[in-house]
Amino acid sequence: MEKKKKSSFSGSIGFVLSAAGSAVGVGNIWRFPYLAAKDGGGLFLAVYLVLVLTFGFVLLTTDVAIGRRTKEGALRAFGAINRKWKFLGYITFLVPALIMTYYSVIGGWVSRYIVAYLTNGGKEAAKDGYFTSFITSKVSPIVFMLIFLALTSFIVYRGVEKGIEKFSKIIMPGLIFMIIGISVFSLTLHYTDADGVTRTGLQGLSVYLLPNLDGLTWSRFLEILLDAMSQIFFSLSVSMGIMITYGSYVKKDVNLSRSLGQIEFFDTGVAFLAGLMIIPAVFVFSGTEGMASGPSLMFVSLPKVFDAMGAAGPFIGLIFFVMVAFAALTSCISIMETLVANCMEFFHTTRKKMSLILCAVYAGASAVICLGYNIFYFELSLPNGQTAQLLDVMDYISNSFLMPFISFLTCILVGWIIKPKWIIEEMESSGHTFGRKRLYAFMIRYITPVMMAVLFLQSAGFFSLV
Repeated sequence: MEKKKKSSFSGSIGFVLSAAGSAVGVGNIWRFPYLAAKDGGGLFLAVYLVLVLTFGFVLLTTDVAIGRRTKEGALRAFGAINRKWKFLGYITFLVPALIMTYYSVIGGWVSRYIVAYLTNGGKEAAKDGYFTSFITSKVSPIVFMLIFLALTSFIVYRGVEKGIEKFSKIIMPGLIFMIIGISVFSLTLHYTDADGVTRTGLQGLSVYLLPNLDGLTWSRFLEILLDAMSQIFFSLSVSMGIMITYGSYVKKDVNLSRSLGQIEFFDTGVAFLAGLMIIPAVFVFSGTEGMASGPSLMFVSLPKVFDAMGAAGPFIGLIFFVMVAFAALTSCISIMETLVANCMEFFHTTRKKMSLILCAVYAGASAVICLGYNIFYFELSLPNGQTAQLLDVMDYISNSFLMPFISFLTCILVGWIIKPKWIIEEMESSGHTFGRKRLYAFMIRYITPVMMAVLFLQSAGFFSLV
């Protein structure tokens, strides 16, 4: 029993800020705005909000309640519920194990841009080919990855209350203020291009908020639905063992229902503000075409936008990439914490020793991912139609393939084997009511498993064969 009690959050605030820190990551800041721009602005926002309040709520509640009731990390939690489902813990553990191979690589990329803005105001970063030149370098990406990984490992090494919680309490409020500040600034922008067309931030706001129904068909709506659902995995850190691990650190007197509502609010609010921050700014300087750059939006398009802002550009660019680095760091910490916590239990060793071992392991694994853009470069066609390099393959297996599969199996276990009452009892074990328990029971049994199955089949390329 002593080992299980060794780590905990100090209270509700510590849990909410730490969990929100995990949820608010790079995916919120670059992926959400890109999808919103691609999928009809306000239409995507409406679909996403509905899904967060239904599917997101169900998956988040399930993970945290499993963690708190079993007091185990993902590796052992499912076996503690039902021995026959022990295998699901191992599958779930695979997700953060794979994500950790590349998340610190992306954190290293962001760190490099911070240095670029500190040294030359981002002039180099705004040039064509800068990003490609950097990631194809054999040394520089590895150096920045190692710095980012070392900082992540140090915070996890410090423990739950002194490390993760303390860091989150400092960083999360600062992150929110930076996002709000840049969002307000984006709305004040205006620019006249070479053709004499003037675009303003408020026009960009309308592109973001107003639903665009042009060319909307049933198949297109299904695509938007699946985009929004896949974003929820990124946003809420569900079905990857993180929230199960964090749930195991939550004390029994914490009102879980209220805390989970706060996490949903934090995460959705930051994602919305990220769109408010990015879409109007990109629209002003690049029009609607600039928002179609997808994954390269943050590292290629935005530096050009900052460069076009004039005197304020270098400062705004620096603040932006510092903010993204904070978001990446809080998420990377949660991923590594999940790995450390589970390995501590599995190998019966100390937090400090496991933190150092995993830091060394992922230094090597992440270096291989860095070299995937030069020495180990290849192009592979994925079942979902995308062309992938090494980092993309890891991302596809973990996020697009395993996570909907894990969610589907979890819904079957909770909805039909142990029954929703098992989760509801834990949600109310602190003496607080679980206001959405009827919605939860219905969703976990009938609706969520169907959606997860559809998402899994779509990611596996099944619908392209039909």
